[in-house]
Parts: sequence; structure tokens; C-alpha cells
Amino acid sequence: MILNTLLVVLTDLAAHLLGNTLFRRHFHLLLSAMVMFGPVLSLWVSQHSVFAKKSHFLYRMFLRSGWGWTCILVGSFVFLLSFSTRRSLSLSCRHLSRLGAAGGLWFVFCKLLDLLENATGSCYEPLVGSPDINNSQPVLVLREGESKAECLRAGMLWRGYEVSEDVFLLCLCCLLLAEETAVFGPYLSQGGFSDAPLRILFLFCVLLLCLWLFLLLCLLAYFPQFPTQLLGGALGCLSWRGLYQGWYCQGPSWYCPGGPGLGLFKNQN
Repeated sequence: MILNTLLVVLTDLAAHLLGNTLFRRHFHLLLSAMVMFGPVLSLWVSQHSVFAKKSHFLYRMFLRSGWGWTCILVGSFVFLLSFSTRRSLSLSCRHLSRLGAAGGLWFVFCKLLDLLENATGSCYEPLVGSPDINNSQPVLVLREGESKAECLRAGMLWRGYEVSEDVFLLCLCCLLLAEETAVFGPYLSQGGFSDAPLRILFLFCVLLLCLWLFLLLCLLAYFPQFPTQLLGGALGCLSWRGLYQGWYCQGPSWYCPGGPGLGLFKNQN
């Protein structure tokens, strides 16, 4: 009884925050400010912290499979919310197709970024007897015709025009989570059926959003890379704006899934 009451209180508070108009309108500005000014935190954080190592559990467990975690939790929440409201499998699949479109866009951009890095980069080998290559020591061009994968496989160093795929992914996932979970507040305000599984899924989505924000701050503070991280954040925000502020606003049709919550509520806002 106590746990259920606590669950209801927590989910109601989180739903009210995420469904707030001010939050929805300005969350992308908050995220942009984090990407722009987050590297300044590197002046104060300790490089001896556990988060200063890419081998940390959170990086290995969540960051490398960030899109998978986002799809599993958000997809489960969207499906359960839409199906419990209208009992329509086709409507639920239409809402799930937003995740498919975002995933396809992320995959295409990642492939294009890899092609860009391969086209603009070169393979280098540290000078014999030189210190660690991470200390910006002189390097020697070895084979300019090598691809990035072959270069790294040979234990050498690749330098090219980069855009941070980690920051791109985290920004896109944060904005996607904020958009898809924002409908829970209006859903509750209209007396929608909200049993424990739906509330637990929503709470997991909120916790995942907090985790992505925390990992984004860690990357910016402990591994600052300007302007590659700034470009990654800009690409993530641009992808969100093109999908949720552009394409999805056209309304449901055979070529557009529509926005979050569309067709689920009695009174559409």
C-alpha cells in the first residue's frame, strides 16, 4: 500500500513536470546550454574520478547501447499507453513508428559521419620512442590510403573531421524521451486508466532521461572535445526539430505517424 502510494505520488509529480508547457518549450534550450557550457566543468572536476575513465560501468552498460535502452523503455511505454487507451493495434503501431523513424535517421547520420571521418582523416603512427600519443606528441603519417577501421585495428592513430556520435545520441534520446513522456500528464488529467505497470514504465523512462543527462554532463566535463561535441549536440537538436517540430506536426497519414498522444485523448490540445 505504501509502495503504491509512493509510486503514484512520484509518477504524478514527474508527469506534471514533463507535461508542463514551459518545460516542453524550453527543454531543448536547457540541453543546448549544457552542451555549450558543459566543457567548462572540466576546470573543476577531478581526473582521478571514476567517471574520468571510459571503462566505467555506466559507460559500458548504457552509453554503448543507448539507443537500445531508449527503444525498449520508450517503446514499451508508448505501446502500453496507446493500447490501453484505444485497444487498437494499428494505432499503437503507428505511434511506435515514430521510434522507427528516429532510429532510421540516427542510423543514417551515423553512417554519414563515418564516411565523413574516413574521407577527411589520415592514419598516423607514433614516433619510435615517443611518449604516449594521448599527450599531443608528434606523430608520423604512415599510410594515407588506410581506412579508419584498418588503422585502428593495426593499433595506430586515426585523425579526421569528427562529430561526437555519443553527444549526438544522448541529445536525441533526451529530446525523444521528453516528447514521448510528456503525454502522460494530460493522460492522467483526463482520468486515463493508470495501473502500476504503466506507471512503473513511465518512471523508468524518467529515470532513463535523468541518466542520459548525467552521462552527457560526464562526457562534457571529463572528456571535453570542442567543437566535435558541439556539432554532435547541434545534430541531435536538429534531428529532433526536423522530426517532432516538423514532420510529425503534419498529422497522421500514410506517410506521417503524427505527434505523441495524437488520437489517444478525448479532447486534443
